[in-house]
Amino acid sequence: MPAFHTLRWTDNSLELLDQRWLPDRCEYLRCDSAVTAAQAIRDLVVRGAPAIGCAAAYGIALEARKLRGTARDQFDREMEAAFELLAGSRPTAVNLVWALKQLRRTLEGCSGKSSADCAAQLLAAAHQITADDLQINRALGTHGATLLPSSACVMTHCNAGALATAGHGTALGVIRSAIEHGKHIEVIANETRPFLQGARLTAWELQQDGIPVTLIADSAAGHLMNTRQIDAVIVGADRVAANGDVANKIGTYMMAVLAKRHDIPFYVACPLSTIDLGTPNGGLIPIEERTVDEVAGYRDRRWAPQNIHMANPVFDVTPADLVSALITEKGIVRSPDRTKLQALLAG
Repeated sequence: MPAFHTLRWTDNSLELLDQRWLPDRCEYLRCDSAVTAAQAIRDLVVRGAPAIGCAAAYGIALEARKLRGTARDQFDREMEAAFELLAGSRPTAVNLVWALKQLRRTLEGCSGKSSADCAAQLLAAAHQITADDLQINRALGTHGATLLPSSACVMTHCNAGALATAGHGTALGVIRSAIEHGKHIEVIANETRPFLQGARLTAWELQQDGIPVTLIADSAAGHLMNTRQIDAVIVGADRVAANGDVANKIGTYMMAVLAKRHDIPFYVACPLSTIDLGTPNGGLIPIEERTVDEVAGYRDRRWAPQNIHMANPVFDVTPADLVSALITEKGIVRSPDRTKLQALLAG
């Protein structure tokens, strides 16, 4: 297990490893309500689809704890506002909506119970979602490890590791599991402009575990695929549409096209909760646009000229026909499509 905790429940509050400051410093931000949890999600204190889902679940639990002494009708009204607030904190990652649905189902099962009893059950549900996420990541890591040769160089984009989940990780979880099974894995980490999740988070996380990693500029990926043996590309996902299209960090589509051109398998590692059968195809996935300040520079350093037009879409969609396989906790789905995903979720 990594020495850090992406999120932890301590003294009846949620503590989040503030990923805005990595790798410069490792500090935790304390959340005590749905408002502070939603703000932390919006501000990228916590990021990565599974981790966002866990944080949102705890946000509901925190709000319920605040309201545990109120009458049940007031409790229900204010909890509904908390659900709406957290649901709007980030639009692309479907795990957030999935986790809130689990908590809403728990609340619906509290009919006739006191506010305090409801609060206790909602906290237990949040704990369970987080514990389950860790076990899911380990299961999909074990499945994904079988796809890699005994010695492999793996390219990844953005951060889909322990920092993006309750622990172990999805894409990096596959790498960790492969190493645990005795395989020698070297990682090529794309820097992931403009927020530098690869440079700041993936490189740091792998360094903490002593896993060999080489950091490259995003624009160097094609060159390395063309001139160096890259055995696989493995990424995470924020949403998988019903037809197998994948939404992930901006630049993922570019990696998938390059991998196809160089005959390199392109794998997507994600829990079943990331698969959204309610979204028919990737064209219907909402793509979040964040502040253009992230493009203009980083932190207090600006390198773009003033008064220049900028855009900052932070996700893109990779068509299903570029995905070699989805790696999930229930197994591997090669060349994913609508029929295969429906069967996977029905099984």
